[in-house]
Amino acid sequence: MSHTLFIADLHLSPTRQDITDCFERFMTQEAINADALYVLGDLFEVWIGDDDNSPFHQQIKDAFSTLTQHGVPVYFIHGNRDFLIGKRFARETGITLLDEHTCIDLYGTPTFILHGDTLCLADADYQAFRRKVHQRWLQRVFLCLPLALRRRIAAKMRAGSANANQQKSSTIMDVTPQEVQRQLDKADVRHMIHGHTHRPHVHQWRAQGHDYQRIVLGDWYQHGSVLVCGPQGCDLQTRDFSNR
Repeated sequence: MSHTLFIADLHLSPTRQDITDCFERFMTQEAINADALYVLGDLFEVWIGDDDNSPFHQQIKDAFSTLTQHGVPVYFIHGNRDFLIGKRFARETGITLLDEHTCIDLYGTPTFILHGDTLCLADADYQAFRRKVHQRWLQRVFLCLPLALRRRIAAKMRAGSANANQQKSSTIMDVTPQEVQRQLDKADVRHMIHGHTHRPHVHQWRAQGHDYQRIVLGDWYQHGSVLVCGPQGCDLQTRDFSNR
């Protein structure tokens, strides 16, 4: 049966073997039978450059290489944790890097896909930080630093982000509805899929005489989260970490 899979916010790291195990089962048992796989950002807890060839990162790259070599196309949109994934990673794994805002034809339904952080306009501090770290010259400077130094900088930034998020209200870190509508209108589509907020849900509403749908992917902290879409629609599902 034809189906396409969407995942986001796995935050893979060597410290969470349970997530990695679930991801690898998903890749070998499910994704291999799909028409396509879309990864909508934050695949990794942190990505400091394509030259970081740790055994863990090679293990994840091998999983993608195996999938693409079996003929399953994999598409990737950067998240706020892995926006430095580049052409080398894509070349070594066979995945296709997409623009941060991309429209696809999902079994006849025009669908707007993105990571989701650009929709959270109420979080002004984060948006200012995002604009800074997405400057190409700053990224080039960072990638020229030794790996050990990049790891220390990334660890310090993650700690600072975690502390800052504890002080923010849940409303601030959610999407801005007006921005959701603006992006849909700009793209001239009525369906959206994204991650980032870690609030899995299927939102439906009516505006301007049209029906809209926004599907939010879940994170992989407590269990896997997979959106399965086919010609008849989409189903937001979970995957148990236990190997049963």
